[in-house]
Amino acid sequence: MKSTEELINESETRIFKAIFPNTTNHYNTLFGGTALLMMDEASFICATRFSRKKVVTISTDKIDFEKPIPEGTIIELVARIHKVGNTSCTVKVDIFMENMYNYERELSVTGYFKFVAVSAQMKPISILG
Repeated sequence: MKSTEELINESETRIFKAIFPNTTNHYNTLFGGTALLMMDEASFICATRFSRKKVVTISTDKIDFEKPIPEGTIIELVARIHKVGNTSCTVKVDIFMENMYNYERELSVTGYFKFVAVSAQMKPISILG
């Protein structure tokens, strides 16, 4: 059995996406709801890779939209286990924005997503073991 720290390191999830017009609002920046959808997906993958169990999102906490993400940029979502409980884990997700045509990169959004491991009957079970 791997240690919790090894599982945390091996479950870190990175997803890259280009920001196209179909994901932006009338200000030509990424919709907040679309950002949340992407963050929930990345955190779900991370929590699943960490536990190798069925997990469901039970809450989000402290989503900070620090910088708008304009159309025509690249984003990287980085999801990493932040906290581990008995039946749950919290995943921190950062979105970094990159300019397509130079090496500028900055943190744009940070949020926390909590997941609980569930049985086939949708009852909470141990997240590890």
